[in-house]
Amino acid sequence: MVITARRSLASQLLALQVAIIVLVLLAVAALSISQSAATFNRVEGRRVVALAEQLAANPLVRNELGREGSRESLSTQVQSTRTQSGVTSVTVADAGGTVISSTNPILVGTRLPLGDPGVASGRGWSGELIIDGSPELVAQVPVLDAGGEDLGDTLGTVMIGEAAPTTWARLRGAWSYLGIYLGIASLIGLLGSWLLARRIKRQTFGMEPREIAGLAEYREAMLYGIAEGVIALDPQHRITLVNDVARTLLDLPARCVGRSLTELGIEGRLRDVLVTAGGGTRDQVVLRRGRVLIMNRMEITKDSRRLGSVTTLRDRTELAERERELGSFRSSTELLRAQAHEFANQLHTISGLIQIGEVDEVVRYVDALSEHRHSLDLSVTRRIHDTAVSALLMAKSAQAAERKVSLRISERTSLERLDPHDSADVATVVGNLVDNALDAATAGKDGRGAWVEVELRHDSSTVEIVVQDSGPGVAPELAQEVFTHGFTTKAAQAGERGIGLALTRHVCKRRGGEISVTNTADGAMFVARMSVAAHLALVDAAEGDAR
Repeated sequence: MVITARRSLASQLLALQVAIIVLVLLAVAALSISQSAATFNRVEGRRVVALAEQLAANPLVRNELGREGSRESLSTQVQSTRTQSGVTSVTVADAGGTVISSTNPILVGTRLPLGDPGVASGRGWSGELIIDGSPELVAQVPVLDAGGEDLGDTLGTVMIGEAAPTTWARLRGAWSYLGIYLGIASLIGLLGSWLLARRIKRQTFGMEPREIAGLAEYREAMLYGIAEGVIALDPQHRITLVNDVARTLLDLPARCVGRSLTELGIEGRLRDVLVTAGGGTRDQVVLRRGRVLIMNRMEITKDSRRLGSVTTLRDRTELAERERELGSFRSSTELLRAQAHEFANQLHTISGLIQIGEVDEVVRYVDALSEHRHSLDLSVTRRIHDTAVSALLMAKSAQAAERKVSLRISERTSLERLDPHDSADVATVVGNLVDNALDAATAGKDGRGAWVEVELRHDSSTVEIVVQDSGPGVAPELAQEVFTHGFTTKAAQAGERGIGLALTRHVCKRRGGEISVTNTADGAMFVARMSVAAHLALVDAAEGDAR
């Protein structure tokens, strides 16, 4: 097995910077060559034009071109011009375009290559031409007759050329300062790579890129593999991380990362739990879009610097529903336990009266118990015709008696038989409100003279539940908070959080109703409203009429 060594971050940065430096140097070299060519064409072009015009205006050249015969003196002038100016070539052609003298013997007797057809008619031209297979920057100037009857006629053409340097020659000329640039850039690159690598590794806790990538992969796998929701916020309350579970539970859009809670419309209790300052919060109950959520928040700090927070969420909606369903069984159990305790005390009383021979007193005592029980049954069943709700109140009455609290049914109470689903929800609301009222009544007045009153009103489509107690009441600033936080009246005093009132509000809202709390002269009064189906008694009567 071949193990491939992975390069460190510093070496990768150095290699990248060296590659960038090389590319920059290549670009500088190309620019230098281009600038060198432009400078050569501009400077040397002017020089060869000036030399060609000077030679064409030379009287000796005019005289030699204007007569027949030997032109040795012209050849001498051509060589002298080349020697003095240092140009590559000097060429003179007659009016017919035939080269009669040149520093390049090969051109003598050949046609003069023209850069522009206008040169033959007496116009000057400068530019690049291929002369004897090599590129030269040339100037072609006509020789004009300066006297006599032929004034202004073209006697011939003078061409002076300067060989253009090759690309390698230009690069070699620029190599001196390119080498200096390369050395300086290399030193700066090495130092920059070392400093940048140190800074990056300090910010990434000394980890290499492959290790960071591995951590990111593990984080993604962990984040989307857990069953709980996870949401992270930065100090500016912007979402930096959220998994699919949290996005579903909080009903957030798909692209919510990077957006603030304000932009996403998260306000109220949910925002308070997500951004509350401090070390963190545990088991906070929040209602969100019909869901009962349990949230735990943890602050993230480093070197006394706050980096943000991470909050986990659990959906307790189904568990709350199961608690509601178990409420009826719990009430029955409490009823049996309370009644067993009450019956045991009554039996002990009867036994004691028999032992001391007070038989008549036993009879009167039993009659009184029977009358009290019968009146309680009548006060509940006469006004409440729904079996589940009446049984629940009977159970709560026994619990209240055990806790020395008087549970009263209002004279205005009237509840018809309900649909089983409606009955279960009404029982949930009544049970939770009575439990909170019993806690509050027990806490108030040191438990002496404590009472709870329940009133149920039922019309064709709505049930209104009113529960009053003799407790200390609810602080005005907590009038709505008790429902959003989901804590009971008793827990509100201790600062603890529950789920009873949150579940009650959830049930009411689900049925198109609401719940509120106000303070009275004696204590607190909770009023809950919810929509229900038509009276079953009315339905039964309608079916009987139809038959």
